[in-house]
Amino acid sequence: MISSQKKQHSARWQHMEHLTNSLHEAYVTLLCHQSMILAMNSSSVDPLQQYETQLEVTKKSFKMVFGLPSFDKGTFQTSDEDVKDLEILYRDILNLFEDTILILVSKDLYKLQILKEMTMWMSEDSLYQQERVMVIISRVLRFASRKVREHTSIDAPCLGVLAAELSLLCSHADASVTQQASLGMYYLLCIAKHQSADSQRDNPTKQYEHGNHCFLTSDSEFRPEVLQQDKTKLAQCIGQSLSPSLLTDFMLHLLMKLSTSDQETASKAATVLKLTLKYHAQKVTRVCQMVDTIYKQLKENSSHFMKDILLEVVTLLAQMLPKGVVFQLMYYPVPADNALMLMWQAVGSEPQVAPQVLKEILLVLKDKPWEVEDTMQEGRCFILDVTNMMPLAASQALCMLLPMGSYKKTVAQFFPEILMALMFQLLYISQLRVQPQDRPIYAREGLRILLNCSGLQEVDTALKQKYCWSHICQTYYYQDGVNLIARTLCEYNFPQFPETLYYLHKILVQGPRRSEEHIIIVIFFIKILDKFFKDPLPELFLVLLRNWINDSNPEISKLSLQKITSMAPVVHKIENVRSLLTSILDAFGSKDETVVTQALLTLRRLVDKLDKVNYSSLCTGIASSYFHLMDHCSGNVRSLAIRHLAELIKGVSQHTSTLKHVLGGFAPFILCLEDRDTRVVSACKHTLAICDSQLEWSISTLFKEENYNFELVVLSICNNLLLSHESCITYLTCDALGFLGSSQVHLRRAAVILLGYLAELGGHLLFRDEIEVLIEETEKRKRTSSHSTCPWILLQLLTSEPGVLTSVGKNAGFSCRTLT
Repeated sequence: MISSQKKQHSARWQHMEHLTNSLHEAYVTLLCHQSMILAMNSSSVDPLQQYETQLEVTKKSFKMVFGLPSFDKGTFQTSDEDVKDLEILYRDILNLFEDTILILVSKDLYKLQILKEMTMWMSEDSLYQQERVMVIISRVLRFASRKVREHTSIDAPCLGVLAAELSLLCSHADASVTQQASLGMYYLLCIAKHQSADSQRDNPTKQYEHGNHCFLTSDSEFRPEVLQQDKTKLAQCIGQSLSPSLLTDFMLHLLMKLSTSDQETASKAATVLKLTLKYHAQKVTRVCQMVDTIYKQLKENSSHFMKDILLEVVTLLAQMLPKGVVFQLMYYPVPADNALMLMWQAVGSEPQVAPQVLKEILLVLKDKPWEVEDTMQEGRCFILDVTNMMPLAASQALCMLLPMGSYKKTVAQFFPEILMALMFQLLYISQLRVQPQDRPIYAREGLRILLNCSGLQEVDTALKQKYCWSHICQTYYYQDGVNLIARTLCEYNFPQFPETLYYLHKILVQGPRRSEEHIIIVIFFIKILDKFFKDPLPELFLVLLRNWINDSNPEISKLSLQKITSMAPVVHKIENVRSLLTSILDAFGSKDETVVTQALLTLRRLVDKLDKVNYSSLCTGIASSYFHLMDHCSGNVRSLAIRHLAELIKGVSQHTSTLKHVLGGFAPFILCLEDRDTRVVSACKHTLAICDSQLEWSISTLFKEENYNFELVVLSICNNLLLSHESCITYLTCDALGFLGSSQVHLRRAAVILLGYLAELGGHLLFRDEIEVLIEETEKRKRTSSHSTCPWILLQLLTSEPGVLTSVGKNAGFSCRTLT
């Protein structure tokens, strides 16, 4: 028994001796480390290198100091006198380490970062004396909180991360650690609040006494004991005190803590993070970085627990900062992986932010996906440009969000915007040289989902049966596909008609868009009007159709004219119909033959239904426009204009004054009898037949092939005009003169013949100055043309009015011998 006690006593003293040696060795080493660290302060070494070296030495000191056993009561079974000296030495070691940190911080507050590192070193080994570490950290922060009052600006970028570490320690299992962490957090927030100098000056402050020191605060809840007991108050105080940049660091650090293997730590981090986001998410400055951090963590096969927390964070961020979250999610590659789909689902789980989310997606859908040439492939091959995949990602996002129940109400509200945005994306895709089979067509799928979740399943089915979906992305089919979609929606009386019409009208009057987008809008707009408006359109819509008649895009012009044509039965009810008809007449000047043809057909349909008062007042202008078209490059246009002239003559045959003006412009029509296009000649003969029956000209017998002679027909027309409307001779002469310079030989020849007969038969009706102009113009043509009939015209003029020979012969440069 005695032997055993001796052995125990001997072992205890050996241990004490070993501990004594360890403490002495630690003290000496710590002094050496302190000398090295402080020597670096007075050196000219680069500040970053200086800090890294000091941090490395400090880390060695930390592990040595806090790896020592504590001298708490009961640690050693011996008398107080036995360990008193060792306790003093141990306290000296702790004080020496603390003094080293204090000296560093007193020289440069930037080195508060060492405290952040200490909290991380402390968590690496549970054997470290965590309470002792926290005591030093809180004391250094207390010192720094007084030190900052001497500075006008503070460079302490570590406060956010350090606050994150302390917030976790505020709920530590050891009450003594929690107390010190809460106290340290209080001092840290004092430092952070000092950075907001303006807010301190603007708000009255008061003193909070703790121990022998006083600190400024503006909130009675801003106390260590409150921070320790109430996590909500803790989160609120942190959010109020930290600047946006530091608060973002705080949240990012907590995010990283979620991936720790210690589920208890992850749970604490999640609680503080969610509470802080709830009250202060609007202060976050690097939303994209936070979202990217979550995305990377979700991709690392996180546990279900961690996934749930991360997705809750996504939801909170989306509630407060939807723009940043949505744009970052659309930045990731297409197609979406599982992590990205989970994040979109988290964004879509909150109906309150659905409008903002959809607005951001629609904003991205205004852009076009790009393509670049693939230099890795043989031959010319194109691939999508990875630098601008966001429009595709936005379409993909809609495919995920639209079916969600939380978005049902918002989708109904945004139906027109989503519909048109996806139609535009289909347009852009159809223009790409990348083949559709090489990529998923999210815009098409999104459009189908939109129809199905909006109660339009029958429309989707009908379009599928008509093979619309399988061909919609082909360039040659796209416009037909748009027509079909618009028509099918109308056939099924889609209930979203009022909102769609309103939206289309709004974007039409807002101003210019891409030309290819504009025609899609016009197609939809006109198709909807066709279905739902049978009576004359309100002026609000009619003014758009009137403006589109002369649009630079011929397709839009034709669509507008076709819609106006359908209004013919109610044209007499249209207000300001003259303005509408004038716009149609202006379309005769279009460079596109199909537009001119449609304008002719539209005008004819409208004037057929027009009341007599308006019709008679417009006839002269209409006839003049027809005559201008008789020199058009297209035979189809010329023949159509001539046939419509015949219809006009029918309508005005009983109105002498109007008929006189119409016949006064007959010169182009007469010349068209010599046209090389048989359709035009046939139309002329048809029109003269109308004149035969309506004006009693008796000219039809001259059209028989065995009797047909152009000069005889011209002579007959001139005779008929002289007998009934001799005042037309001057107008006919002027118009015919214009054709003497025509590039077409047959027109020049016909003009010469017409002028000759007009001079022969009606020269006596011309004034002297008119004859002078006629001779002058003919002389010009003689000098620039070898045509032998130019002198013949002069001969007809001079023989019909010999009295003018003396006055104009000299100026004309001809003698009677030359003329004969």
